[in-house]
Amino acid sequence: MSITAANATFLLSITGLFPTPQQLQGFATDDVFDTQPLKSTEVLMGVDGLLSGGFVFVAVEQAITLQADSPSGDVFDQWFNAQQAAKDVFVAQGVIILTTLNRKYALTKGFLTTYMPIPDAKKLMQPRKFGITWERVTPAAA
Repeated sequence: MSITAANATFLLSITGLFPTPQQLQGFATDDVFDTQPLKSTEVLMGVDGLLSGGFVFVAVEQAITLQADSPSGDVFDQWFNAQQAAKDVFVAQGVIILTTLNRKYALTKGFLTTYMPIPDAKKLMQPRKFGITWERVTPAAA
């Protein structure tokens, strides 16, 4: 079985800007998207050496990396510029389908938290990285 990322699908809609989901395209060669590990439990060690733990909600940080010439860079440019003009935030929803793993992920209530306005210029124009912080990521079978 192949585990290629070449057939991954990422759909992104942004309330008030892109109500119809936009399929992101033109991902970087070695870096499509990644998420940070979640700290699923908060713990405190008492002075007597007894450990206590509790449930806390945690946001999911995701980085998306697009080639410098990706047409999907326009989605992030428009999202960022609309927020600057409105002096407000626009909330995203998303779906990721990983065909090779038969998995689908629903991305709920996302905010554009990092934005790279210009690609780094080297021998070749370098990929741009964008960050979205999601309220929730829910996995399911595709």
